[in-house]
Amino acid sequence: MSTLRGRGTAWGLPEWDRCAVMGVVNVTPDSFSDGGRWFDTTAAVKRGLELVAEGADLIDVGGESTRPGATRVDEEEELRRVVPVVRGLAAEGVTVSVDTMRASVAAQAVTAGAALVNDVSGGLADPGMIPAVAAAEVPFVVMHWRGFSDNMNNLAVYDDVVGEVLAELRTRMEAVIDGGIAPERIVVDPGLGFAKLAPHDLALVAHLAELHDLGRPLLVAASRKRFLGAVLADGRTTPPPARERDAATAAVSAIAAHEGAWAVRVHEVRATADAVRVARAVEGAR
Repeated sequence: MSTLRGRGTAWGLPEWDRCAVMGVVNVTPDSFSDGGRWFDTTAAVKRGLELVAEGADLIDVGGESTRPGATRVDEEEELRRVVPVVRGLAAEGVTVSVDTMRASVAAQAVTAGAALVNDVSGGLADPGMIPAVAAAEVPFVVMHWRGFSDNMNNLAVYDDVVGEVLAELRTRMEAVIDGGIAPERIVVDPGLGFAKLAPHDLALVAHLAELHDLGRPLLVAASRKRFLGAVLADGRTTPPPARERDAATAAVSAIAAHEGAWAVRVHEVRATADAVRVARAVEGAR
């Protein structure tokens, strides 16, 4: 093993010489994007391997929808959905991230082979999460989060979205570090779509460079989100459905790669894999 791309930090993950591509496997019946399509272990593992073949560098496995308005699944069901998929992909040599807000799911997923914990709440949803990740000694994604999906739209109130997201992420990072997670294992995520309206998301994408002030690798997760639908609607009453936003997603991936993101998280990999490679080639030609 070498190092994770990002300020030369040894994390025990493969090294990439460009923005990495994190493919998404939702083992859920109700994801906003592809709920139900990979809702059994065999189909989910197959999907993860397909995404790797299309250019994904790592696979993010989640068993609980975080779409706006979603209600939570119970712990036993989330474990049933997630752990076998993590185990199956890890057995195939895939670098796996687990997308969960529960400490128990994170711990069991790491035992099953997950190399990274991606918690959209940044450890706020479960007080056991930070100690569990600290004990596991794996990288931890700290996302900007203000509340659960069933209420987050009511929390999308900002005077200065970029400044407030930066300040809140910095505060959360400090809490995570105080809880025992090594600073060099932290990845930050601005939380596009979480307690944010389309203008907030666009402002954050426009100011990704400022997020480097936090001093940690940056994950950008724009894939198929509402703000892209709003842009593509272009005056129409109804925005295009989530699955028709992949070209727009690839455009944001190219922007994120250009701005030095560590990784982008996407549902459809091929176009984004091409986009980040082109961004790297252009950077290398300067």
